[in-house]
Amino acid sequence: EVQLVESGGGLVQAGGSLRLSCAASGFTFDDSAIGWFRQAPGKEREGVSCISNTDNFTFYMNSVKGRFTIASDNAKNTVYLQMNSLKPEDTAVYYCAAITSHLDRGFCTVVPRAYEYWGQGTQVTVSS
Repeated sequence: EVQLVESGGGLVQAGGSLRLSCAASGFTFDDSAIGWFRQAPGKEREGVSCISNTDNFTFYMNSVKGRFTIASDNAKNTVYLQMNSLKPEDTAVYYCAAITSHLDRGFCTVVPRAYEYWGQGTQVTVSS
């Protein structure tokens, strides 16, 4: 059974930092891609970042580039999203998602419909 469990959300002041974790199980982690997404109230779910565990290729949306860092610990089957210089507009529920057979190198996507499995989400609230 595929499972994705997010943790690390919380309340932080603008300019602060949080690190989200996504613990994965039930599939071959090294052959996967993991994406981070977020959904604010009244808005559509949007991609934030992704990583290909095949070759550690990473991608960031412009809105978070230079502030967020995605990284995988293949020994722990866990992907992290380090979020620095947080802004109130980063407030959302953050989800991780997996593509369990991702053998492409030099590529990953933040298109939600490409992902097969989703975690339950973790709330991130940034106060001004």
